[in-house]
Amino acid sequence: MPWSENDYPSSMKNLPKRVRNKAIEIANALLEEGYEEGRAIAIAISQAREWAENHPAGEKSDK
Repeated sequence: MPWSENDYPSSMKNLPKRVRNKAIEIANALLEEGYEEGRAIAIAISQAREWAENHPAGEKSDK
């Protein structure tokens, strides 16, 4: 079952909202690729934290 902003794993509850939303997005993509739920959550949290470090809040993109 895919997660959303209102329904996500408890391990994501203490993440900043911006990081949590990215982790949810990543975790859902990993689940679609066939990853087990626990592994998808761990990878998603790690990648979302890394993403947040490389994309500071308020920074405008060149898109």
